[in-house]
Amino acid sequence: MEVKIETGWHQQLAGEFEKPYFGELIEFVKGEYQTATIYPPGQQIFNAFNSCPFEKSQMVILGQDPYHGPGQAHGLSFSVPDGVMVPPSLINIYKELKADMGVEQPTSGNLTSWAAQGVLLLNSMLTVRAHQAGSHQGKGWEEFTDAAIRALSEKKENLVFLLWGSYAQKKGAFIDRIKHLVLSSPHPSPLSAHRGFFGCGHFSKTNEYLSSKDKIAIDWR
Repeated sequence: MEVKIETGWHQQLAGEFEKPYFGELIEFVKGEYQTATIYPPGQQIFNAFNSCPFEKSQMVILGQDPYHGPGQAHGLSFSVPDGVMVPPSLINIYKELKADMGVEQPTSGNLTSWAAQGVLLLNSMLTVRAHQAGSHQGKGWEEFTDAAIRALSEKKENLVFLLWGSYAQKKGAFIDRIKHLVLSSPHPSPLSAHRGFFGCGHFSKTNEYLSSKDKIAIDWR
């Protein structure tokens, strides 16, 4: 099955494309796009991988579902296109970024510039029905994105994984903590950010670690 995805990622995930679950997943997703409103737009399903090539990947920020409101999702976790209102969780991410690094809150919620620096903005599920959070859980996306995380953990060294919230922490339980830096905190959602996301210092800790490994720190602006 031919999947349009960045070459390095295609090499790492080629085995997944041939597995029965992936064929069933693609048939399910195709049917959903034909019969319902699905986000993100079809050509942006694999945007996280295409925006952050495997060889350039320096870190992962793991989300759960794509946004399920009109015009919000574009294939990058926590990110929205230019001109779309910044969602509450991302507002809190920006607040922590300012407190941690002194970065003023951007007017846009588009995090494409992070992806271009090697930040894989990966959701566990890559598609969702409009206004139905979690509607594509259990269809195969979790297995596929686990394979992507496993490829990074096994094939690369000195990456940073940001696991915000219990869902991300469970999903990232198998990441090799000896080879990589794994930072965990409560989710940046308004419901939980005050329980430890604020003050976590993950952005400065990421850059300190990358610099200590002779890697280029992330410009979070």
